[in-house]
Amino acid sequence: MYTIDFINKIAPIIQKEAQKRGYKICSAIIAQACIESAWGKSLLAYKYHNYFGMKCGSSWKGASVNLRTKEEYTKGVLTTISDNFRAYSSIEEGIAGYFDFISTPRYSNLKTAENAYEYLQFIKADGYATSSSYIQNNYNIIKQYNLMKYDNFKDSHKLLKKPAADKKSATKKQKAAAGAKKTITYKVVKGDTLSALAKKYNTTVNAIAKENNIKNVDLIYVGQVLKITKK
Repeated sequence: MYTIDFINKIAPIIQKEAQKRGYKICSAIIAQACIESAWGKSLLAYKYHNYFGMKCGSSWKGASVNLRTKEEYTKGVLTTISDNFRAYSSIEEGIAGYFDFISTPRYSNLKTAENAYEYLQFIKADGYATSSSYIQNNYNIIKQYNLMKYDNFKDSHKLLKKPAADKKSATKKQKAAAGAKKTITYKVVKGDTLSALAKKYNTTVNAIAKENNIKNVDLIYVGQVLKITKK
C-alpha cells in the first residue's frame, strides 16, 4: 500500500530533522506531509520535493514553481488560485525546508506543543492553512495510522535504555505518584462543555483552559484531546 510506503519513507527523515531542531511532535508533521502532498503523489511533491504546500513568500530566494491550488478563504467555499511554491532538489532538502519555514517567530509556539492535537491547533491558528477542517483532517490521519508512536522519540529512546529499577525504588515512585495530582487525557464528545468537565473531574474551567492553551472557554471541538489534572 503506497500510503504505508510513504509514511515509512518520510517518517524517519522527519524524526531526524525534528530531533536536530528541538521539536517533540513528529506525528502531526508526518500527517501534514501525507495530506499536503497527496501521499507524495502531487506534482509539487514528486517533482519539486515540496511535501507541505509551502508558498514562496517575500523572503524565499531559492527555486520556485508556479502552480494552481485551492484555498478556503470563506468557510465551505474553495477558491482556485495560482501561486509560487518553494522547490527543492531532494526529499531531505524538502523536509529541512519545512523546518526552516516554521523556524520564524510566527511559529515559535510549535516547539511548546505537548501533543499532536495541540500542535495542529497552534499551526492552524498561526495561519499555516486556510482549510476549516485542517486540524481534524490531519488528526484523523494520525489516529488511522497510529502516527503518535513517532512522538517524543527522545524520551522513548531513553526509556528503552534505562536499567530496570529495583523493587524498593519502584515502590517509592508508586507511593509518590499516588500522592500526586493525576493528569488524564480526555477526548471531547458531543455535548461536552468545559464547565461540565471541570465539575466531573473536580477542577476549574480556567485550569483546564490554561492547561490546554484554550483562549475561548466556550469553544471546544468534538474529537479535541484535553489534558485535565484532577485535584
